[in-house]
Amino acid sequence: MQRTEELLRRIPHVDKLMKNEIITGSSVYRHEAANAVREVLAELRESLISGVTNTVPEDEEIARRAVELAERSAQKGVRPVINGTGVILHSNLGRACMSDAAAQAAGKAASSYSTLEYDVETGARGHRTACIEEYLRQITGCEASLIVNNNAAAVLLILSAVARGGNVIVSRGELVEIGGGFRVPDIMAQCGCTLREVGTTNKTRLADYSNAIDNDTRALLKIHTSNFRIVGFTEASRLKDLAALGKSHGIPLIEDIGSGALTDIRRYGLYGEPYAEESLRIGADIVSFSGDKLLGGPQCGIILGRETYVSVMKKHPLYRALRADKMTIAALEATLRVYADPHAAEREIPVLSMLSLTGDALRSRAERLCSEITNRGGNAEVQCAKSVAGGGAIPGMELDSYAVSPLGDKTADEYDRELRKRDVPIIGHIEESRLLLDVRTMLEKDYDYIAGVVADITRIKGQET
Repeated sequence: MQRTEELLRRIPHVDKLMKNEIITGSSVYRHEAANAVREVLAELRESLISGVTNTVPEDEEIARRAVELAERSAQKGVRPVINGTGVILHSNLGRACMSDAAAQAAGKAASSYSTLEYDVETGARGHRTACIEEYLRQITGCEASLIVNNNAAAVLLILSAVARGGNVIVSRGELVEIGGGFRVPDIMAQCGCTLREVGTTNKTRLADYSNAIDNDTRALLKIHTSNFRIVGFTEASRLKDLAALGKSHGIPLIEDIGSGALTDIRRYGLYGEPYAEESLRIGADIVSFSGDKLLGGPQCGIILGRETYVSVMKKHPLYRALRADKMTIAALEATLRVYADPHAAEREIPVLSMLSLTGDALRSRAERLCSEITNRGGNAEVQCAKSVAGGGAIPGMELDSYAVSPLGDKTADEYDRELRKRDVPIIGHIEESRLLLDVRTMLEKDYDYIAGVVADITRIKGQET
């Protein structure tokens, strides 16, 4: 007991350790270092009292442990990862990667003053989304547009401004729940609308909508059901017919297309996803979608439609609460700018680039990455894989792909844990007891890092690099 008390007295004070060069020379903030020092000292006291250890480390060792702990704690927030899951729009990993131009634009808007609401030519106040609205007009042919902070906010604003106090007719088969537990009926209730369900879960005919229209009807609503699908004995009304029905009664047709394709992805062999320009051309009066899915931009909600409806939304009190910030606006401007050139968009916007990759290109990438791992003394092989769009886009459709799979004496779970513990975690997926790193969703600029890490965890112990 006397020996333990003597050791406890030898534990250095926090103030002394905070002056140690290892801590003062580190990049962690002072409060982070102090919290880490206290935690390390508390563990040391517990170990001495329990008899687990019978020595007090040198100050330098305690300081080093504290800095390492502080650095690990600082990494618990949002930080970059490498997506080897094969899910392009992975909701847990931040959905769409923005283009370099969009990321740079957001960074510049964040780190400096900007022309957010200032017209440098006239010296007067400007309109914050004027440039975006012009781009969207050119790309989709819309009369007007509006940007809010996500697509749920877009639906909330649309219904609040256009349909409050009346009923909105929706197919029963489209009353879905979206991510985070938000349900379409709940959103509608918040807008002061009455939900008017028509049809059945698997079949809703035009006559169902027509028979439900009355003097209190404010809109027809068509919703892209994202990951929810009914197959087999089904029937849904065509957008063209719903548009004609709405026009004949003087009520708007609202379409929530969800993922928001601004380019026709059918050229990649991908079908079943609404296309914003087409929805407007067919006759939808108002169209809403996300900016961080198939569009490949920042998180936001985009509303396109007729000027008569969009102008009402711009004047609605909710718009002020839901509008996008300057970084989102700058990133969206940079993203939309490239859409005027479809080939440039396919090259520069990561989502479109990943969707457009051919089997030969993917196999070549996987072989090149695998070869680099081998050159560094590691062990891996190329495997066939399946990618998906994710984020509720193109549900049920798998894309042929290729993956690199680490080889060695560890299990897939062990390799997975080791990759996740790295400074930049590499996230793969396990299939048939193999860890797969899908090259479709891994950026080529990261290949050097990936090769080094995979080689490190698969290298035979003692083997030279």
